[in-house]
Amino acid sequence: MPGGDLDRSYQELRGRLEEKGIDVDGVEAKLRAQRVETPSWAYGNSGTRFKVFPQPGVPRNPFEKFEDAAQVHRHTGICPSVAVHIPWDKVDDYGELASFAGSLGMRIGAINPNLFQDEDYKLGSVTHPDPRVRRKATDHLLECIEIGRQVGSDIQSLWFADGTNYAGQDSFVERRHRMLECLREAYAAMPEGMRMLLEYKFYEPAFYHTDLADWGQSLLMCQKLGDRAQVLVDLGHHALGTNVEQIVATLLDEDRLGGFHFNARRYGDDDLIVGSTNPFELFLIYVELVDAERRGARVDRVAYMIDQSHNIEPKIEGMIISVMQLQESYARALVVDWRELEDARRSGDVLRAYRVLQDAYQTDVRPLCAVVRQQLGASADPVGAFRASGYMEKIASERQGGVQMSWT
Repeated sequence: MPGGDLDRSYQELRGRLEEKGIDVDGVEAKLRAQRVETPSWAYGNSGTRFKVFPQPGVPRNPFEKFEDAAQVHRHTGICPSVAVHIPWDKVDDYGELASFAGSLGMRIGAINPNLFQDEDYKLGSVTHPDPRVRRKATDHLLECIEIGRQVGSDIQSLWFADGTNYAGQDSFVERRHRMLECLREAYAAMPEGMRMLLEYKFYEPAFYHTDLADWGQSLLMCQKLGDRAQVLVDLGHHALGTNVEQIVATLLDEDRLGGFHFNARRYGDDDLIVGSTNPFELFLIYVELVDAERRGARVDRVAYMIDQSHNIEPKIEGMIISVMQLQESYARALVVDWRELEDARRSGDVLRAYRVLQDAYQTDVRPLCAVVRQQLGASADPVGAFRASGYMEKIASERQGGVQMSWT
């Protein structure tokens, strides 16, 4: 919206929030401090099981991925780090990659080992019956820990495709013990300050059982490993109807919520733009995060990461929209009238409590988020500014030749 319209909308919103006793300056401070990590693999070509769809200007190396990610940070103001995937983002000199990222005002974030695309991993990686394969998988974990040490990353983000397709294929318990043995070695090798985040997924690519199928199995593994092992919640990795916000609340209460992989899905793990299918769920997740902080829980180290594969969407613009969805969902959670909500809960007024949340959810916080982005030196209208920048035309012209990066 034009500058005058934005200022008028912002002042009107600010006045309404202050009438409710909302500390708008405090809300803005929290929004300025918000950080979201984007994934390197979202900037490369991706697709379905049937086809990978190339797009003009797609990066040909990890350095160009960081250039694209820097555009997301430039226009949203809150995305200074990029998660990398090894070996998809393998380079000869990780110090050089870290320095290049720094020159763009960026840094390398979580390190994601790949334990699902090697021929040896057909029957599993850290759970494989063959000790040779488990050794190979563990060595890759150790390699990624060393990369993290070199570039100053404090997160190892682990997802395992391990599982079985048929009853009797392998022992549930023996596979669990094999995983624990491998992860204990990796955990012991992490430098002080580094965390291991264990992601779970209830199906795919294994369809009879998955070795880390839900948050409870991931939590039990973390408890055996130590305090620096925490659960990673991917919004696409749950059965339909799962109450994800309750999972978040429980893990926060146990001080075991390590982070998120934000995305959206309609049925399976679709990796759609954040908030595109169930924005109310996304809002309720942030409500639990805000409430936990109010209660004194440690939320300062929760890693807010996006995990998306843009198959048909323009990649940079799709990522910008995802980040904006996270900014707006957080803003709505920050304007919840907690005094009214707690009074409704104490009095057993079910519908008043629900209306309090609905009132916050239906608040148009876009002017507030636009002003916060301006305060950060970013764009009031990130999509419009990016489209007008000419960056897409520039990279489509410059990135001719070579091989575009892809998750395949």
